Amino acid sequence: MELHNLKPAEGAVHKEGKRVGRGEGSGKGGTSTRGHKGAKSRSGYSKKIGFEGGQMPLQRRVPKFGFKNINRKEYQGVNLSKLQELVDKGIVKKEVTLDTLVENRLAHKNDLVKILGNGELKASLKISVHKFTASAKAAIEAAGGEAISL
Repeated sequence: MELHNLKPAEGAVHKEGKRVGRGEGSGKGGTSTRGHKGAKSRSGYSKKIGFEGGQMPLQRRVPKFGFKNINRKEYQGVNLSKLQELVDKGIVKKEVTLDTLVENRLAHKNDLVKILGNGELKASLKISVHKFTASAKAAIEAAGGEAISL
């Protein structure tokens, strides 16, 4: 360590920001580094999200299309193959309810659940959820089970 490479410890020196608006002699007086006129020089200025300097913003240039049905109901689909897996693992014996599906992370507690007909169901199960596809209902009843809509 020598005189030419001495420096304060890390974090010991707190560099103050530039002091603006403290007279012409400071070099940062007058306009306080904001330049002359325009929105950015005014007090209270804040750029809005999506503002493009007065050019028509992208979200307003792009055409709107389509339709969003505000009454749409989203169902969480569960296939028959998943239910058969639960039976094979010994998690489900006779009955499948919404709580069973939530415990096994096949649905969330506030979801509407629909049983889909993909896969094969060999076990006779009493399944009570919100909806069933026609093929799923037929497969459940063919296996000797019961499909109950909530």
